[in-house]
Amino acid sequence: MIKKAENIIVGISIGDLNGIGSEVVLKTFEDTRMLELCTPVIFANVKILSFIKRNLELTVALHGIDKLDQVVPGKLNVLNVWKEGVDLNLGVNDDKVGEYAIKSFVAATKALKEDLVDVLVTAPINKYNIQSEDFKFPGHTDYLDQELRGDALMFMVQDNLRVGLLTDHVPINEVASRLTEDLIVKKINTVKQSLIKDFSINNPKIAVLGLNPHCGDGGVIGKEEEELIRPVLKKMFDQGTMVFGPFAADGFFGSSHYEKFDAVIATYHDQGLVPFKTLSFGKGVNFTAGLSKVRTSPDHGTAYDIAGKGIADFNSFKEAVYLAVDVYRSRIQHEEMVKNPLKVKEK
Repeated sequence: MIKKAENIIVGISIGDLNGIGSEVVLKTFEDTRMLELCTPVIFANVKILSFIKRNLELTVALHGIDKLDQVVPGKLNVLNVWKEGVDLNLGVNDDKVGEYAIKSFVAATKALKEDLVDVLVTAPINKYNIQSEDFKFPGHTDYLDQELRGDALMFMVQDNLRVGLLTDHVPINEVASRLTEDLIVKKINTVKQSLIKDFSINNPKIAVLGLNPHCGDGGVIGKEEEELIRPVLKKMFDQGTMVFGPFAADGFFGSSHYEKFDAVIATYHDQGLVPFKTLSFGKGVNFTAGLSKVRTSPDHGTAYDIAGKGIADFNSFKEAVYLAVDVYRSRIQHEEMVKNPLKVKEK
């Protein structure tokens, strides 16, 4: 059964309280029409968000709760994950504040796993100040990959522009050694299945970028394309996956060649995210494809330099909420479409 829009519960981890996360979350739901799209639940503390709201001179109403069974549709719910006060110094990297970012994120992820919220939208964290003995992950995605079923893949989305990655938070000097046939096949299949289930594209066309300049120029400046990437793509194509490439990365986006495909897979982080953010910055969404649950986030970081000034653009966070709800609905519709309506008759 597909839920009514306002009953889709969106869990929100608050991110770094010294950054712009709280601002973009509160601004998003200052438009009360957003409460007709979903029921938001912020995992934080209502007193500290009330302080931030007053500081930013926002008018959004907050509804504090202590248990998730107290969630009220039509309100911006704030679940009190902690009760104590937190000393904020907006715009400053603070290890103590990082601890509260992780408290929020871990609690929201637990609720997602237990189906107490339907989707998760994460506000930006600082990857440095979240590190501790209890949390040793480079970011949201790696933790979610551990906690949720599936194979996590960073999938940047803005309308029909979708960019996935073969490797994400990996040093440049390690990228080539990380590329294997198994990895390439797994990531392409993850993108393919996400396009089918999450974006309702029945026979998706996927482009893969080469690793080296000019795709290695036939082996003159790199052999990965000829010895690894191209053979894997041909094998997958022959088996029925509409995957093409490898394409030289330097002109692929500038020539609008990406518009011919449902998704593009880059070999490493900046190869994919630099053109993506150039084309879509402010409205792009980071979607974690390949997981059993839906998670999105805005395409920006904590932006300490403008924190507390009231000038943060909230459109990327709003788009992250939209996409999370859309993917949630799409997955339910896909399940309804593919399940066998005929009951097996017992002998």
